[in-house]
Amino acid sequence: MHFLGIDVGTGGTRALVIDQRGRVLASAAEDHQPFASPQIGWAEQDPRDWWRACGIAVGKALRQCRIAGEHIACIGFSGQMHGAVLLDEPGEVVRPALIWCDLRSEKQAEELTAKMGAERLRRLASNLALPNFTLTKCLWVRENEPENWSRVRSLLLPKDYVRFRLTGERATDLADASGTLLLAVAHRRWSEEMLDFVQMDRALLPTLYESPQICGRVSAQGAAATGLAAGTLVVAGAGDQAAGAIGMGVVSPGAVSATIGTSGVVLAATCLPALDPEGRVHTFCHGLPDRWLVMGVTQAAGLSLRWFRDQLGGVDGHKDSYEELTAQAANVPAGSDGLLWAPYLMGERTPYLDANARAMLVGLTASHTRGHIIRAILEGVAFSLRDTLLIFAQMEVPVKTIRLGGGGARSPLWRQIQADVYGQSVETVAVEESAALGAAILAGVGAKAWPTVDEAAEAVVRAAGKTVPQEPNLSLMNRAYESYRRIYPNMKAILNAEPCARKPLRRVDR
Repeated sequence: MHFLGIDVGTGGTRALVIDQRGRVLASAAEDHQPFASPQIGWAEQDPRDWWRACGIAVGKALRQCRIAGEHIACIGFSGQMHGAVLLDEPGEVVRPALIWCDLRSEKQAEELTAKMGAERLRRLASNLALPNFTLTKCLWVRENEPENWSRVRSLLLPKDYVRFRLTGERATDLADASGTLLLAVAHRRWSEEMLDFVQMDRALLPTLYESPQICGRVSAQGAAATGLAAGTLVVAGAGDQAAGAIGMGVVSPGAVSATIGTSGVVLAATCLPALDPEGRVHTFCHGLPDRWLVMGVTQAAGLSLRWFRDQLGGVDGHKDSYEELTAQAANVPAGSDGLLWAPYLMGERTPYLDANARAMLVGLTASHTRGHIIRAILEGVAFSLRDTLLIFAQMEVPVKTIRLGGGGARSPLWRQIQADVYGQSVETVAVEESAALGAAILAGVGAKAWPTVDEAAEAVVRAAGKTVPQEPNLSLMNRAYESYRRIYPNMKAILNAEPCARKPLRRVDR
């Protein structure tokens, strides 16, 4: 038997094929169109472009491993969380999807918190209202685009739209639904109380499934678009963070992942829903039926390095590769000679919950080089992820092992920086595409190749290496981290300060 994992990311869609021994037979991807940002803080994508990319990526993967679609026993999905895909009665897209990093609904998040109260929000949804969550995006559309909202008959998350096009079924999993603010996370069901409070019709929401449950089959139209066989089983899958955790073996308490993609996420598995009283981290359902996740999010982790590359990273139209950028940073000593980067390009979630936070480069001198700036960016992202580990310690969430994922795991320099900043060894896994692998593992469990997700992860996920902190860097990184933590409150004071009244200049006669 073969199993297919499809990961609908922000930058592209990936298709990965494994066999029942967990070996990766093929991995292929197709880029999406860059997300549109019509105004500062806005981020939109056309869901139909995800479906286009899915068909291409699946076709590439099938050709790569030279198997026909009928040899895929089951399909699992993963994808970017929180996006609001709004469909009309025939199932057509009403407007571009507001994706996870879209911050336009800050007003709606603040109003919901004021009307409902933070404590009630935590009790009902296990999380506070943020502009990143799906519900506040829907409230923005309802308030600002009433004509569009009047046409909406279905709300789906990004990966679930792609599965809808593949199967015709409107379905989602508990892990992805946790990021909507409409799920009773502790009870693993839609929250009728939340729906009543915001006056949203339950009929808009898809059917809920646990991640390894079968939720549909490939339709004739889906088969024609992808090369898969009609009737192939499809499981619910999981949002990218839960699927990525499974693909990295983070399924039991004590196991933690630190993933640097466009965003950065530090995530721990728990046996009960763990809540932070201040709401600085999120509590979601895991992709295992009896497990939850607690996670902190940095909005612009890998995005910080991409921003530097795209805006400042080359001359005469040439953009340096990420390898070229990190090679320059490797020539700079740990601590970047005092230069600090606060990666708040898209506001920030953990620990500040502040959509108006702004990025800052602090301590720049004439002696600093491009390499210093690049290394400061790498270190600043690691500092932002350490914020979550600090909160885990306050919540008494155990951290026994840290596994790295995403682009930050590919770079030897960024791995070393993370080990030095976290103050403990970090591991990598053999398969980098952890979210797609997690989706494929869930498909294998759905097809009964493995009895449980725990046993599947144990059989499939393999450690690839370990990076140990360098002793001379530990105290240096601790001091730099303390300086880093002072940036945000001072930045906030600067941005919120009233402009000084200017006195007219006096003329001085000479």
